[in-house]
Amino acid sequence: MKKLLFTIILMLFSTSVFAQASSEVIRLSEPVQETAEFEVFGADVDQSEFQSPSTLAEIINSGQEEGPVTLVTSVAQVCQKKGCFFMAQDENYSARVTFKDYGFFIPTDSQGKEVVLIGDFSVETLSEEQAKHYAEDAGDNPDQISGEQKEYSVVATSIVVPKSK
Repeated sequence: MKKLLFTIILMLFSTSVFAQASSEVIRLSEPVQETAEFEVFGADVDQSEFQSPSTLAEIINSGQEEGPVTLVTSVAQVCQKKGCFFMAQDENYSARVTFKDYGFFIPTDSQGKEVVLIGDFSVETLSEEQAKHYAEDAGDNPDQISGEQKEYSVVATSIVVPKSK
């Protein structure tokens, strides 16, 4: 009976520890620049590079299929495993933002923040398998994906994340 009680207590303790760990912010990259207002991840930037960013809607509506962009956008979702990508949202448009050479990540609590980034924009076609994998990493239901998916994509070289929402 004591062994059973001990096992149950141990299981309850373990469950609460794992529950706390899953709500912790994951920061696998340190900022390369930091002020009281924001952190920069990726490559160092001169603040003048961020003076007149475009929106995702402007870029998509312009018909641009690829090329360099400076973009201001809202972070709709962040990969909760390690912050290795996020979904940018502007009006009815979204784009997957990854990081050049998988060389840096953003904090997993960046959802809801408005960020500015420099990177390369493109229009991608994802296989059903890729799209399901991405949905699973984002915490969405991969069973809702069927067939190839068209996706807007940005590979960021620098991203400015505000310290508060």
